[in-house]
Amino acid sequence: MYPHERSLVEQFKSQPFTIVGVNSDPADRLKKIIEDKTILWPSFWDGGSPGGPIARQWHVAGWPTVYILDEKGVIRFFDPPRDVEGLSKCISQLLGEMKH
Repeated sequence: MYPHERSLVEQFKSQPFTIVGVNSDPADRLKKIIEDKTILWPSFWDGGSPGGPIARQWHVAGWPTVYILDEKGVIRFFDPPRDVEGLSKCISQLLGEMKH
């Protein structure tokens, strides 16, 4: 997912768009990911296991789980296609709605 997310950050860099991640990797693995600049957006650590408090609160059943929220914080897409084109289409739709 990281390459897709990085390309979306680049594609929408001039738009009101951001990615916020939740990561359940063990702390040492996450540290390496951050050091390697694999993640270039805010990312919360969920305790190093798939059943962390954030995952429980958001009812995450598997990783990755993708939520796309609109400008009001309403979940508009849950687990959309994870390819760049599918994600880009969802994001573009919401950005287009903001302009109207």
